Amino acid sequence: MQYGNYYANGRKKKYNAWSTKKSIKPAFVELVVETTLPLRPGADTSHIKSVSDTSTIYNCGKADRPVYTGTLVKGISTLHKSNAVPIISQQDAIDHANMRR
Repeated sequence: MQYGNYYANGRKKKYNAWSTKKSIKPAFVELVVETTLPLRPGADTSHIKSVSDTSTIYNCGKADRPVYTGTLVKGISTLHKSNAVPIISQQDAIDHANMRR
């Protein structure tokens, strides 16, 4: 493995970018934080109470899996390359079974 003056394919670089050092350093500026800035208008939240009612129970469990409960769709057929097609009638099932590539 070669580093520095060579490319990944092994060819030597004409210009060595690793050897050029930039000695210009930015000047240090101390961060000044102003804590006396007023809040935006209407941002006073002292009148909003925290939730203290523990009698309310929230349902955070896993949702039930959706299940088809109708009677229109009789089944599911594969028409072409895992393309799922709903079967509505007996004739649809016969047609899908007789189809070829």
